[in-house]
Amino acid sequence: MELLLKILFWVCLALVFYTYLGYGIALYILLKIKNLFNKRPAPPAQNDDDLPEVTFVVAAYNESDYIVDKIENNLEFDYPKEKIHFLFVTDGSDDATPTLIDNYNFPADVQWSLHHQPERRGKIAAVERIMALIKSPITIYTDANTFVNRGAIRNIVRHYQDPKVGAVAGEKRITMADKDTASSAGEGIYWKYESTLKKWDSELYSVVGAAGELFSIRTELFQPVPQDTIIEDFFLTLTISKQGYRVIYEPDAYAVENSSASVKEELKRKIRIAAGGIQAIIRLAPLLNIFRFGLLSFQYISHRVLRWTLTPLALPILLLVNGILAIWYQLPFFQVIFGLQILFYIMAYTGFLLEKQKIKFKAFFVPYYFCIMNYAVYRGFIRIVKGNQSVLWERAKRA
Repeated sequence: MELLLKILFWVCLALVFYTYLGYGIALYILLKIKNLFNKRPAPPAQNDDDLPEVTFVVAAYNESDYIVDKIENNLEFDYPKEKIHFLFVTDGSDDATPTLIDNYNFPADVQWSLHHQPERRGKIAAVERIMALIKSPITIYTDANTFVNRGAIRNIVRHYQDPKVGAVAGEKRITMADKDTASSAGEGIYWKYESTLKKWDSELYSVVGAAGELFSIRTELFQPVPQDTIIEDFFLTLTISKQGYRVIYEPDAYAVENSSASVKEELKRKIRIAAGGIQAIIRLAPLLNIFRFGLLSFQYISHRVLRWTLTPLALPILLLVNGILAIWYQLPFFQVIFGLQILFYIMAYTGFLLEKQKIKFKAFFVPYYFCIMNYAVYRGFIRIVKGNQSVLWERAKRA
């Protein structure tokens, strides 16, 4: 029995370590080896005459607080005006968002259009409805409450000179109104680490799924996805990868948004994302076949699948098994590890208490955010099982 418990302990520990740190280390080593033999050169810059036409899609639902600033942000892009069309889709908005867009005084040389219908059926239905109208070879998607850097479009389209590139993912950056809050500290550190992993994923082969704040695709590769798809950006870019195309990560094309107002608000997003991730794993089951998809499957399983399946399950098992080995069998090594685990969860709980009291102490907020991320997977799984996760976003308040 003791031997079985030890084996289970090491399996769970290895799984947790690999998911959150080990894969990053493996990526770093693999890239060092790859670059010794075949370092891929950066795509060259393009003259204005050679730049492709693009359609810049802004999906907005009741974004009257942001939409005028978003329009003004879009008009600052360093890209030829005659080669970019701004398309706003505002399905279901019952505030002033469509009116503000329609009444905005766009410069005469700016191409734009507004597409609105009263019924709210979700972002993927809205996007699918307008895709038939898009004639440009490249489509770029962004959220209405994010702000995109001036050179983003140029930095995105240069990658499409490679015919093997099917999509380009921009970087999501978090503006922390107060860096010492639990949501800001956790979310900011999480996205910095995620950005590093995405950069390395891209350099090794391909990003596994893009964030909806800013990403682009070859328009011809768009395929309708099931209308009940929860995280359509992730699903859409993975279907492009499944077709044999690479998804590139471009950190110099970035979308900035405020951190969540609180961990409670961030939890809304995490539960939905976890539910959508589990749904995507089920629907994209062929991607788990490493013999068919090779490196893509390795990246997909390591970076995404484990986080939404086995690793959250391994965490409580690891604590329980470690406790038995430490208390029942009185094994010194396991007593030390168990003590460290208990300390980590005490810190996480302290972070929870401090956030409720609005007391700032970042050292406790990071463990708290880690626990919230994994707790969200359980909640997301329950929603998938019960079938009560809506495709409609439940808006999280931003700081």
